[in-house]
Amino acid sequence: MRIGEAAAAAGTTPRALRFYEQRGLLSPPVRTASGQREYGPGEVVQVRIIRDLLALGLTVEDLRGSADRLPLLAQDPPPRCAAPEPGAPAPSVVARRLSALDAEIDRLTELRENLARRAHDSE
Repeated sequence: MRIGEAAAAAGTTPRALRFYEQRGLLSPPVRTASGQREYGPGEVVQVRIIRDLLALGLTVEDLRGSADRLPLLAQDPPPRCAAPEPGAPAPSVVARRLSALDAEIDRLTELRENLARRAHDSE
């Protein structure tokens, strides 16, 4: 299927597919003799997985480091992630994202409290 059909099947836009390809999240597709991208069902599934992970709060940069493993999530059932080894040097992508989200929540909570206090003091 061509890029427009693949994008529609994945619930996104052709621009998003090109973006995922440019960022290394999606392997470059086969090209027709005229140079048009040709996608199969596997790529559509992978785009849906990418969109689901982005909707969960992961970033494109988070996914870039694991792009080679994204096709594993298309397996039915997907393989289970191994628990991190005790003393493992690098936290997982999910652990780093959760930590970043927690820090942002703390920052926003403090900002809100400061604003509420100022608004209350000026009344």
